[in-house]
Amino acid sequence: MSPIFTPVLGWVAAAGTAFGLAVASPHENWVLGKVPSIVAERLDRTTLQLPQELPSARTLALVVFQGHQKEEARSWIEGLQLHRDSSISWLKLPVLNDPGDETERRGILQRLLDRHQDKDDRARMVPLFTNRDAFVRATGLSSADHASVLVLDRQGNVLARAEGRFDPYKAQALRETLLARND
Repeated sequence: MSPIFTPVLGWVAAAGTAFGLAVASPHENWVLGKVPSIVAERLDRTTLQLPQELPSARTLALVVFQGHQKEEARSWIEGLQLHRDSSISWLKLPVLNDPGDETERRGILQRLLDRHQDKDDRARMVPLFTNRDAFVRATGLSSADHASVLVLDRQGNVLARAEGRFDPYKAQALRETLLARND
């Protein structure tokens, strides 16, 4: 073979391999994670089939795993001005290890109801009784050590996420994902 064709064939092979990997790579939603399908009850006693019955095509979910993480979640509520911005649909999702006993679940729900008296707060609060570790793995989070903010679609795909306290750069990326059109 001519020495001139060797570099050209090398470049063609490299381009073909890159194209093949691009086509074969997983969809970005798979990489970010997926919220498992679960029937939950908001604190206002409304049943919700997640993720199909999320309030909009793209919903912001503030996820907490421990009580002390509510301050991190609150930083996102304030930072994104969620109480004033009606363009963003959002929920609070406390992920609780399922005790496996209905009486214990009712006790946990009653404590949540006692702490959350506001009607709007109860409508946004959707406690999830499930396995925390499995939820973390499914959604692609790094751990349950911090509050997380997820952008979800009604198929349960995690379209964007952030962990920890409010960060304006992460917030901008979340907002862009939330408000992006589904073309």
